[in-house]
Amino acid sequence: MRTTGTVPIEFESLGDPAHPAIVLIMGLGMQLVAWPDAFCQALVAGGYRVVRFDNRDSGLSARATGGGGLGLFKAVAASVLKLPVHTPYTLHDMAQDTLAVMDALQIERAHIVGVSMGGMIAQVLAAAHAQRVLSLTSIMSTSGHQRLPQPSLKVRRMLMSRPAKPKDLASVTDHLVHILQVIGSPDYPEPVQALRERVSQGVKRAYNPAGTNRQLMAVIASGDRRPLLRQIQAPTLVIHGRDDPLVPLSGGQDTADHTPGARLMVIDGMGHDLPSALLPLLSQAILDHCNAFSGSSPYP
Repeated sequence: MRTTGTVPIEFESLGDPAHPAIVLIMGLGMQLVAWPDAFCQALVAGGYRVVRFDNRDSGLSARATGGGGLGLFKAVAASVLKLPVHTPYTLHDMAQDTLAVMDALQIERAHIVGVSMGGMIAQVLAAAHAQRVLSLTSIMSTSGHQRLPQPSLKVRRMLMSRPAKPKDLASVTDHLVHILQVIGSPDYPEPVQALRERVSQGVKRAYNPAGTNRQLMAVIASGDRRPLLRQIQAPTLVIHGRDDPLVPLSGGQDTADHTPGARLMVIDGMGHDLPSALLPLLSQAILDHCNAFSGSSPYP
């Protein structure tokens, strides 16, 4: 289904519409199908309605224009020089997209769960629209503070690389599989065939590298969110892998340190992914957090 606003957003609702809602916000360049079905069904089984969607410029949601490689370079340069960063849209706009999905489903308040860039969007949403947020879970994300440790040079070079054959789906799949293996959980590696099948599913559904660039520009333009984090009133759980090579653990620690009352959960051996072996732990942690702040007992 799609919202009908100025920026149509593709979304999916799972579970009983009468149950409390958990809204999932995915990360940079990823689609709603990147939320593992087993994870979503565990939340549904825990008594919740689960909503997942494609961020603008990813999946089947509306695509913007502008930006591109030159725009991304200018955004990075402006950020380094502490100048205004001009982008086609911002994380605040993407938070509004989340509200549009909630409005389309007539969800007044929801538990918000975001991973990576999705965690940043969730942070903005919780700070700017407190009345719509029952609780916040920020996973493998960061505060945006520029002095925090950054990815290694190896990881940054890998992220800037391109598929050998950008128009060939098999080549694109190979490239993305390699990226996910590099940033994934060292203690919980995904079977290669299963990982490849999941990536291939996403590539066949939609592939929009220019959109990923524009999303990254929105992240860069967001800058330091620590002042925003201090405004969050929602009960907050911060989950981070101790071995995340893309967003080091310090990003999660800084997020928790600047969010009032936030609780930090560190998972040994976890990288920058949602590995199958950790889905029971992650889903239960989120259910426990949501159960404590739903305003009423969840449905059996």
